[in-house]
Amino acid sequence: MATSVIGFPRIGENRELKFSTEKYFRNEITQKELFDQASQLRLKHWKLLQDAGVDYIPSNDFSFYDTTLDTALLFNIIPQEAADLDLSPLDKYFALARGYQGEKGDIKALPMKKWFNTNYHYLVPQFDKTTQIKLVGDKIFAEFEEAKAAGINTRPVLVGPYTLLHLSEFADDVKLEDFVPQIIAVYTEVISKLNELGVSWLQIDEPSLVKDMSAQDRVLFNKIYDALLAKKASLKVLLQTYFGDVRDNYSDLIKLDFDGLGLDFIEGRKTLELVKSGFPDEKFLFAGLVNGKNIWRNNYQHTLKTVKQLATKNIVLSTSCSLLHVPFSVANEEFKPKIKAHFAFAKEKLAELVALSSIFEGKNDNLLAKNQKLFAGNRINSNEALKEKIANLTEASFVRTPEFSKREALQKEEFKLPLLPTTTIGSFPQTREVKKMRARFKRHELGQEEYDAFIAKKINDWLKWQEEIGLDVLVHGEFERNDMVEYFGQNLSGYLFSKNGWVQSYGTRGVKPPIIWGDVTRQKPITIKWSKYAQEQTDKIVKGMLTGPVTILNWSFPREDIPVSESTLQIALAIQEEVLDLEANGIRIIQIDEAALREKLPLRKSDWYSEYLDWAIPAFRLVHSKVKPETQIHTHMCYSEFTDIIPAIDNMDADVISFEASRSNLEILDALQAQNFKTEVGPGVYDIHSPRVPSVNEIENAIHKILQKVPEHKVWINPDCGLKTRGERETKASLKNLTSAAQKIRKELGECE
Repeated sequence: MATSVIGFPRIGENRELKFSTEKYFRNEITQKELFDQASQLRLKHWKLLQDAGVDYIPSNDFSFYDTTLDTALLFNIIPQEAADLDLSPLDKYFALARGYQGEKGDIKALPMKKWFNTNYHYLVPQFDKTTQIKLVGDKIFAEFEEAKAAGINTRPVLVGPYTLLHLSEFADDVKLEDFVPQIIAVYTEVISKLNELGVSWLQIDEPSLVKDMSAQDRVLFNKIYDALLAKKASLKVLLQTYFGDVRDNYSDLIKLDFDGLGLDFIEGRKTLELVKSGFPDEKFLFAGLVNGKNIWRNNYQHTLKTVKQLATKNIVLSTSCSLLHVPFSVANEEFKPKIKAHFAFAKEKLAELVALSSIFEGKNDNLLAKNQKLFAGNRINSNEALKEKIANLTEASFVRTPEFSKREALQKEEFKLPLLPTTTIGSFPQTREVKKMRARFKRHELGQEEYDAFIAKKINDWLKWQEEIGLDVLVHGEFERNDMVEYFGQNLSGYLFSKNGWVQSYGTRGVKPPIIWGDVTRQKPITIKWSKYAQEQTDKIVKGMLTGPVTILNWSFPREDIPVSESTLQIALAIQEEVLDLEANGIRIIQIDEAALREKLPLRKSDWYSEYLDWAIPAFRLVHSKVKPETQIHTHMCYSEFTDIIPAIDNMDADVISFEASRSNLEILDALQAQNFKTEVGPGVYDIHSPRVPSVNEIENAIHKILQKVPEHKVWINPDCGLKTRGERETKASLKNLTSAAQKIRKELGECE
């Protein structure tokens, strides 16, 4: 039984790609040096897969920023304003990813959205009347030849045409169907060139097939692939899906002339049932049975049992999705051996694939016995008191009183904030100085008193600056926090933390998700010390800042031995204790961020409530259900598509919700208006994931657009996300422009300062 990997972490074992790329941004290395370092990294990864014994090794899964953006540029899908920039191709690429502001122009970054149900973000291709699709790049071909020159035969990977079209945005004067002939032509050209190069297999990724498909979608998909597969000649084509099952068009897929189908058996609830209903003998089934999104060891016995049920002879054992979504290697961690034995990061998953193949062929029974021993018995002791607490929750436990409209009136009287109150999402720049001091404190090179003095000064300086520019609701800046999930997990029981478990979130931005090892309870107050301190320094309101239970769950590697809904309730009860402590210590506005609420939403609408929202929304409500009416609860959500779950978000019963909205051109406003959204809102008026500084006029225009859709008494003015990744210069310039714009529009609306 052969083995296959869909994709591999491209950031490197020690985040080499991140550091090289950021050096390039700072003009510390040349383009050639960046390209050379990237080439070395690719070669290292290909050799790693080859040495591990993986049979099908991917190429073109590497990217400096995002593979969807790579695909768009390969096919000349680039906004005219970017095409006109007098920059090198690489710098145009980064301009589209990060925005560009300089002597050669000023353009915003492309919209950024979550990649299906993951914490990875992709750049959204833009189609308009000027778009002329043609093959202008050579990355997919160059990387295949680069590997071949090193003696490694790879399978090039390409985002599929159906998924590319469905992930893109189209100007009002064009529609998706307008571009289908060009798309077919350009993918046909790629296939022809791959044939010329002697490529054996092409992997075409079509994850959009696991979402709901209409009859028109099926017609479109079949039209595209009837044309493409007729031109494949000797090239074998693998149609690869992941993150779910292909129930809507499985019957089409097995009839089309694909040489292989890659199906997800981890998240695809109906995949096994579909395959057992019939699978063509002549096709290869690339069976995604090793979880590419979680870090727990594979249960060999369960996996092999599934393999034996597959009614086909041509089985290739594969990961369920790209290993991009897990850290590089457990070898880099310092867990105790008994704990480490339960984990498999990307490198270890390669060994699992090869071991499973070997065991299936009747070899290495010792590996099976060792694996069975790992899964025998209970890994942890359950917290019975916590179980009882959850069992005793009633419907009233999830309901806040009085109703929103009464709370809103009480809070307006309590706070007396001006029209269009200004605030930020919470964090301020985590400069090198901040990171250095935190690292020194962690290494015990700095005493508690000296470290606290440093944090206090940072808070004082930024509180003073916020007052000077006229922000209405302040934040303390979160200088004491490393990560919005890890910081909380470190104060909760049941959590483990990796030393080097980095996973790419977008571009050079990585996250280090903590691991939920056991039952979760709050061990001690988490945020009270610095929230209380900050509030004591000013007469203005300072928000308390917390991370919500759904986001803590979704941005952790969850347990697989209990339902995620149960884990989330455990976390919710812990955060509820923190909320009530903040309130008791005089914090009158508390923000409970649910940045990742949308992330684990099932990809099929029919599963939204039964499998997710029916427990995710109540978990958030549980957190704030006991606070006083005058205490104002905020939440924040970022870089996802929220328009289709607006009623569920309103049902969270927060008092104020801030959204990422700038990169999506404030599209969410129409949905808020259509759904009669009751909660007060702060749609982000500028993009913090770009270093460019928005002008006052630009922010004014964004506010005017908001006020066309949302009543002025419901609107807050804020950036679209936290500012920890930005530099101090652009942060201060942007926020000064934000407050100036808000103040100008207040005067237009007749409110005096």
